[in-house]
Amino acid sequence: MHRIQTTFNRLAAQNKQALIPFITAGDPHPAATVGLMHALVAGGADIVELGVPFSDPMADGPVIQKASERALAHGVSLSNVLEMVRDFRRRDADTPVVLMGYANPVEAMGYQTFAEAAAHAGVDGVLTVDLPPEEAGSLAGALKQNGLDPIFLLAPTTPDSRMDEVAKHASGYVYYVSLKGVTGAATLDIASVASKLEALRGRLSLPIGVGFGIRDAASAQAVARIADAVIIGSRLVQEVEEHGADAAPRLTAFLREVRSAMDAARP
Repeated sequence: MHRIQTTFNRLAAQNKQALIPFITAGDPHPAATVGLMHALVAGGADIVELGVPFSDPMADGPVIQKASERALAHGVSLSNVLEMVRDFRRRDADTPVVLMGYANPVEAMGYQTFAEAAAHAGVDGVLTVDLPPEEAGSLAGALKQNGLDPIFLLAPTTPDSRMDEVAKHASGYVYYVSLKGVTGAATLDIASVASKLEALRGRLSLPIGVGFGIRDAASAQAVARIADAVIIGSRLVQEVEEHGADAAPRLTAFLREVRSAMDAARP
């Protein structure tokens, strides 16, 4: 059984939701990434989303855009990111790792080559932000052939036809974007998100994670009451921007606070 599915099964048995933090690989420096990943797990991360740096991250706000720029300034490539995952696996064989990025680096490597390399490195899932499900059949097939989960974004504006395409190709979980706009923007409307998730569950059998706009324990707790997973990115990347490699203990402490709030959401 895949690590992502195993994780969600375990959490469901405990009446808990997954905590999924995001950081950008290679930020603030390539040598710091694996240590920061372990710090996330120490804080209670159930799945780690690792951003693949890209020169034009269209879905990301300025915080994550700048993180990509810092990583690219160090020459971090998709191959380097896979090596970081291999290094992470030397100490952690159990925590799922999802690569989140854009289609161009994957297409440049080749879908089959990438899928084989990612599986060998210990990656569990892949989310390509700018590859719509209608065009993702070839990549999704290569990923599934190598035991990896294709993960897709859904948004408040997603039409029913695209939800059906996601249901056809996705596995592991789906990532629901709670806001219109880019990462780090605006504030959450929990009632609106809850209503949308109810509709999505009529079409999808996979766990649904909610991201964008979750910046503290209170917002994480509110999302934990309605979703299967809480995804936090910009707030953590901000800590890395401010504190560099010294951010590790801050990431751990912050996630412990979030995990505690999430666990209190459903007695």
